[in-house]
Amino acid sequence: MTQELVIRNMTRPEVDELVGWAAREGWNPGLNDARLFWATDPDAFIAAELAGELIGGGAITAYQGEFGFMGFFIVRPEFRGKGLGNTLWHARRERLLARLRPGASIGLDGVLTMQDYYAKGGFVFSHRNLRFRAEIPKRPITPRPVTPTVGNQEIVPLVEVPFDQVLDYDRACFPAPRATFLKGWLSQPGAAALGCRRAGNLSGYGVVRRCGQGYKIGPLFADDAQAAQALYAHLAERAAGGLLFLDAPENNPAALELVHRHRMVEVFGCARMYLGPAPAIAHRRIFGVTTFELG
Repeated sequence: MTQELVIRNMTRPEVDELVGWAAREGWNPGLNDARLFWATDPDAFIAAELAGELIGGGAITAYQGEFGFMGFFIVRPEFRGKGLGNTLWHARRERLLARLRPGASIGLDGVLTMQDYYAKGGFVFSHRNLRFRAEIPKRPITPRPVTPTVGNQEIVPLVEVPFDQVLDYDRACFPAPRATFLKGWLSQPGAAALGCRRAGNLSGYGVVRRCGQGYKIGPLFADDAQAAQALYAHLAERAAGGLLFLDAPENNPAALELVHRHRMVEVFGCARMYLGPAPAIAHRRIFGVTTFELG
């Protein structure tokens, strides 16, 4: 290539274009993802431009400088195999490192075939996050609880739970505070956000949102399989008569038990990798990751 590749920040309309590329790649983004991701961190979206044309892009989201996440890495098919994606990826990594405090970790969910490539960039494999799909009947039958009900467990709209409690619970399952992201994510149009309470205490929460195909649950965080099961059953009702997706972490056996219990089919997988120390989070509470693009 004789033209010089330009690496720069994306414009807001270009983020819509990037999400459109993701849909064509089969990533099935949510209908509100572009708007919500931009509101979370507008400086996160990096473009690769060649001869005035957008040919690739990706996100480098920084959470208060404490944790970074690389996602949405796409190069248009006709520009692949020319070294342009490699230039873009390394530029994104260096830009994100500059946005974080020294020693902060960076995560990514990369397609499995790219795992060796990311390893060359310093990322270390942690576990796989696996996407599962289910066809939800028009009148879903709520499954029996995994275990008998213990104590006072109830499923409530998450708006009934004080936001600071939701933030505290989320922080145990995510490497950094993300209040800006959650405010938009929990209230997005066409979604449902539910909490599980026991004796007045939050024991889990989940969100289901509309995507290009069906609905996707994310996150699904819960103290145990019983709370996760109760949340899943209620969230799945939003997808009645259509498809439902859940991205379950392989390092939580209870999450895999949940998807197998509901006869969900594995359709895709990513390698969760970290540059720097793996975050000390409550993996046993993570039954569904929030999003492959922002962590």
